[in-house]
Amino acid sequence: MHLYLISDATGETLSSVAKAAMSQFPDVAALLHVSFMVRTRAQIERSLDMAVSTGGIILYTLVNADLREAMDSGALSRHVPAINVLDPVIQNLAAYLGMPARAMPGRQHALDAEYFRRIEAMNFTLAHDDGQSTQDLYEADVILLGVSRTSKTPTSVYLANRGIKTANIPVVPGCPLPPELFEVTSPLVVGLTTSSDRLVQVRRHRLLLLGQNAATDYVDLEAINKELTEARRLFVKHGWPVIDVSRRSIEETSAAILNLYYDRLNLM
Repeated sequence: MHLYLISDATGETLSSVAKAAMSQFPDVAALLHVSFMVRTRAQIERSLDMAVSTGGIILYTLVNADLREAMDSGALSRHVPAINVLDPVIQNLAAYLGMPARAMPGRQHALDAEYFRRIEAMNFTLAHDDGQSTQDLYEADVILLGVSRTSKTPTSVYLANRGIKTANIPVVPGCPLPPELFEVTSPLVVGLTTSSDRLVQVRRHRLLLLGQNAATDYVDLEAINKELTEARRLFVKHGWPVIDVSRRSIEETSAAILNLYYDRLNLM
């Protein structure tokens, strides 16, 4: 099917909605046509004409009233299905709050305090990846621990993009953890674990990509079982919550961490 995404902003929200919706139809392949940062009625008209020629459906986020009217009337006259994915949410919020929306395209991307908080979080996270710069761990919001290949880095980056300053530290057999870790009181410390079978697969694939010999304790099942057991004992000893990432996506793992983080904030 042809799917048209039209926005007068960056299209980030629209793309996320479209992806989430299409994931519910795994047997359907969508051919995307995108038009972002739309500013004129002529751009709307061109997209509508293309939709007529190919068939398909339009999803749009147009907060500008003039552009929205051009889309609505043009889609109606051409018999093209078009859905404004934000209208129901904005209308209900406006009714609840008793005030009109400002109708400002890209408002969520304004250079406000939240934006700069995300940038600060990303800089902090990159500087504290894989056990680096432990001298200021106390500045972290979240500290992730886990044996090698338990998705610590991608999870940290995802959290940083949500404005959460995240450090991650590998748990390596025979290597002591940085003493600063045991001195922090403010950051949420979370242990990441996984199944031994899954970890063997991930590590073997990693070694193949690096062109290295796979005959090491790094991919030995018995050694990995011991490694995971010792890491879990460490987490339990210090009362750190543990999340099993075996069958979780990065987004799901991050959501679980955010739940822990905000629950902890509410208790403080």
